[in-house]
Amino acid sequence: MYNSDALVDMHQRAQRNLETALTHCRDLTGEELNRDVPGFGYSTLRLQLHHAIGAEKYWIGVLEGRIDAEDDAPDYPSIESLEVYHQQVSTGTETYLRAASQDELNAARPMVTWGDQEQTLTPARVVLRTITHIYHHLGQIAAMCRLLGKPSKGWDFPIK
Repeated sequence: MYNSDALVDMHQRAQRNLETALTHCRDLTGEELNRDVPGFGYSTLRLQLHHAIGAEKYWIGVLEGRIDAEDDAPDYPSIESLEVYHQQVSTGTETYLRAASQDELNAARPMVTWGDQEQTLTPARVVLRTITHIYHHLGQIAAMCRLLGKPSKGWDFPIK
């Protein structure tokens, strides 16, 4: 059984890592932030960061009965704009989690996803998926930074 407090804690830890990645990327030039790096599905750091944030927005929207899947990456051309976007999405997720009961979080129910596909999903697992998804992209962001000559210390899930 998952509960709101545990999910909020895990969410906050992942968000701190994402904030650290955004801060690390502040030192990049606009050209570096938007440089294509071959071998990645989202081929620029800006697009990687946008996708990590936007996917969380999408999945929390699904839990709340919305499909938030706009192609709005051009609306976030800088780290500063991505930081604002991140804060908005993170706050929305935390608001959802704090309001959700343990029963709601753990009860599988039909939900509509992209393409009007109905799936039976458990909200707590959807939230956990957003957290693991962030770490997937943080690994790609760390690799891209390394390839651009701007290595990071990495962003493992904080255990303290």
